[in-house]
Amino acid sequence: MVEQNDKNGFGKDYSEEKFWDKVKRCAIKAGKTVILQALTMYNTMQDKDTPLWAKGVIVGALGYFICPLDAIFDATPVVGYSDDLGVLAAAMATVFRYIKPEHRQKAEDTWKGWFGGLGEDDE
Repeated sequence: MVEQNDKNGFGKDYSEEKFWDKVKRCAIKAGKTVILQALTMYNTMQDKDTPLWAKGVIVGALGYFICPLDAIFDATPVVGYSDDLGVLAAAMATVFRYIKPEHRQKAEDTWKGWFGGLGEDDE
């Protein structure tokens, strides 16, 4: 089970339903960069080639993203999602060798499907 490899304890906050709820509810507020990282991590986790330990890292990072009680309250203007971005970036750096171009492309396609060119200035 993936949660068993979650070293930071936020894996318990992760579920696919909660992930999609958070992404859809907060996409504009969180910004394109945060959402693309979250979607890329999600896509990487779904890949059968991603090892279990890496999926544990991803589940922990996505659990942190979902968790309503994180280091910086998400509703805080300007910096609300900066801690989420940091956790997602650290997870991406840890599992980078398993992130395939198609994981990033699928994340980008999902964003564009939802918002078209909205958020292009976030890059």
